Amino acid sequence: MSQELAKENRQLRAQLAELIANAQKNQEILQRHQTLDLQLIAADSFQALTDTLFHTFPRTAGLDVVTLAMLDAQYDIRRILVQLNMNLCDLPQLFFLQEESEFGELADRLSRPVLGGYSEQLFGLMFPEPIAPPASAAVVPLSRHGRLIGALNLGSADANRFKPGMATDFIEHMACIVAICLENVINNERLKHIGLTDPLTGVNNRRYVERRLLEEVVRSRRQETPLSCLYIDIDHFKQINDSIGHQAGDEVLRAVAGRIKAELRLSDALGRFGGEEFVVLLTETEPADASNVAERIRQSVAEHPLSLQSGQQLDVTVSIGVAALPPPQADETLEKAAQQFVARADVALYQAKAGGRNRVVAAAAR
Repeated sequence: MSQELAKENRQLRAQLAELIANAQKNQEILQRHQTLDLQLIAADSFQALTDTLFHTFPRTAGLDVVTLAMLDAQYDIRRILVQLNMNLCDLPQLFFLQEESEFGELADRLSRPVLGGYSEQLFGLMFPEPIAPPASAAVVPLSRHGRLIGALNLGSADANRFKPGMATDFIEHMACIVAICLENVINNERLKHIGLTDPLTGVNNRRYVERRLLEEVVRSRRQETPLSCLYIDIDHFKQINDSIGHQAGDEVLRAVAGRIKAELRLSDALGRFGGEEFVVLLTETEPADASNVAERIRQSVAEHPLSLQSGQQLDVTVSIGVAALPPPQADETLEKAAQQFVARADVALYQAKAGGRNRVVAAAAR
């Protein structure tokens, strides 16, 4: 009898030890996830949030890959991130869709998480190349105020990790936190963007261009890639203000800014430099290509009269100076190189105006 009691006692002790070990393991998992929640909530920039999502989260949750799809119908988020100097090419796990239909077969199922073994037809869009397809996946909708803003996509090399019918409480909790944090950091980035934006035209201001100029000069010199600058001035702008008023002048500024912007890439930088002057930085652009861009801008303004709120049609033209960043000079500081770069475009602009306006002049190579 004592041997049976001893055996039962050993079994009970083993069961108790197993329960304690499981409890400790669960406590550690809970603590890791609580720490992850705090990291997400503490993220004060889009970069910090994506670092946590794409690196810390997979380690914490034992995942092989995490991707994020965001709806950005008007390119608002992408434009802000590019203007804040985030290189989206460095984030293959992040991609943008313009409308819900681009989720493909998932589009009608994103009222709740979609789990299952990986199939290219169902999950392929959420794990684009160069990301290796997982064995099983969970696509978790991200919603704010009843509106779908994207999807958090979880991938595992374990084919049994995500199966239809599995409980999704944890990943739905995580998606809720991620959606709130995304909204917060995007709003924070918008506030930063506002501080670098000209309120009248909606394009960047001089402060932004001067900051971006130094960054692009450094990048161009380090990577040995071309960089070009356009200096744009609205012809006879004072006469417009004097003859039909400052309100009409403001309309002209906004319209011209819009036409310039329409000819640029997301990677280019456009800013109102002051008054009726605009500066454009064309990244990885040779002088000849920069002159072509300048000519398209000139034609876009000159060949299509502006329609003012008064109903008046107004013919407007611009003059443009083009310059390429020259090779570095001995004992030349970064600030001096940037200033002289823009100054050369300004001199070319002066030549364009002296030559009759409504024309493009490229600075001579140095």
